[in-house]
Amino acid sequence: MRQSFVVNNSGTLLRRLTGAVRRVSVGYSRLLLACLFPTLLFGQRATQPADTVVFSAADFFGAVIQFHPIVKQAALFSEEARTEIMQARGAFDPKITSYFDRKEFGADLYYNRWQTGLSVPIMPAGIDLKLGYDRAIGERVNPEVRTPLTGLVLVGVSVPVGQSLLIDGRRTALRQAQLGINLAEADRRKQVNKTLYDAAKAYWEWYLAYRSYQLVNEGFQLADVRFAATRQRALIGEVATIDTTEALITVQDRLVQRQQAEVDLQNARLNLSVFLWAANNQPIDLPANVVPQSAVSEPISDELVQTLLSQAVQQHPELLKLDAKTGQNQLEERLRRALIQPQVNLSANLLSQTPNLMQGYDWNSYYAFGLSNHKIGLDVVMPLFLRKERGKLRQVQVKGQQLTLERQQTVRDIQNDILAARNEMVNLNQQILVQQQTVANQRRLVQAEQQRFALGESSLFLVNSRESKLIDLGVKLEELRTKYKKAIAALWYAAGSAQGT
Repeated sequence: MRQSFVVNNSGTLLRRLTGAVRRVSVGYSRLLLACLFPTLLFGQRATQPADTVVFSAADFFGAVIQFHPIVKQAALFSEEARTEIMQARGAFDPKITSYFDRKEFGADLYYNRWQTGLSVPIMPAGIDLKLGYDRAIGERVNPEVRTPLTGLVLVGVSVPVGQSLLIDGRRTALRQAQLGINLAEADRRKQVNKTLYDAAKAYWEWYLAYRSYQLVNEGFQLADVRFAATRQRALIGEVATIDTTEALITVQDRLVQRQQAEVDLQNARLNLSVFLWAANNQPIDLPANVVPQSAVSEPISDELVQTLLSQAVQQHPELLKLDAKTGQNQLEERLRRALIQPQVNLSANLLSQTPNLMQGYDWNSYYAFGLSNHKIGLDVVMPLFLRKERGKLRQVQVKGQQLTLERQQTVRDIQNDILAARNEMVNLNQQILVQQQTVANQRRLVQAEQQRFALGESSLFLVNSRESKLIDLGVKLEELRTKYKKAIAALWYAAGSAQGT
């Protein structure tokens, strides 16, 4: 970091500040100008060195959105939700099953059983289409399952005509996973907004540390110039020797302040660098010649606040998350209501004998499906008390009521946060206007005091006190400007938006 004055040894500082001046070549008029010059310097805003680069807040936030790892991580939320949908769709994948069992003892074939089938779920209706092959032969095979030597082919359907006709667990899981996309998008927006809000606070803390260092450093340089002028005037008898001690104390005090301000600036730069990353996911350190933009206090209109209030009720990430959770809970409630009904499953299959491929066959004799060759089944399950189903339904209903109440409270909290941020901004804007006038008045007071000191009507103590007060007021003004910028970021964050940071 550039420094106009670096002290590595306290003894060197004292020798520099208190050593006798061997050559006095400055006339009275030049000495008087040296005493008045600090007023001219402090009365203007510090200019930037020629090699500095202004890093605007907009460029900073753009870099955070594009390269910050947390923002990239948030972009993966939707991808993760899509994998949940893929998993839910897996419940509707066609399935092939095969079963083979054979027993032969001595010369007797007890049984030879082979079952193979294909089941294809139909998503909208919850119906399963089935295609299968069944072959059961042998001396000890149950007659009701015995088939011809070539086996039987079946084609049929399985239809839930009871509780699972309109909705079942797998359809519910798929629709809940689809709503999970909205939930993931809300989480993504929430995390991005939080990252940008933290980045905004870090940026304006850097601005405050930078401006505070500028003011304190300028005050130190003014005190150093005045000490040199006072020391030379004391050597020619213009002022008392004790005034050099007064000037020296001021230099030392402001040197300590500048050293602390320098440490604060370095730490603020480090905190800001946390948010700076390159495209190759490598962290970036803030260059030494980069400085923040100026903090311009622009009032927020009431129309914008009302727009943010209306948008927040519809688009705030917290509300979008609650809406997605409510939709998922409604699907769960619908399923639980269906599970109270009796479980009735109907299956119907048409049968046909298969040909012997080793011999010729007649197409009219085989694969001739007819109503006379069929297999039907009906399964009915009905718990008597339904305590489990009714308890689960009530649990889901209670959760729905909780989500409704939580959403109402969240809407209220969001509106209050937006209005509180607006009130904070209005108050800070008024304080900034008053503080600017206070700084201007204090600057005129310092200039007048320096003029009185040049005429011998004031003391160095009063001049230093006036200047120290001016430095403190200038730092406080920058603190108010920083708070105002943070309040703007808080306003947009409360509204659930990444804009305006």
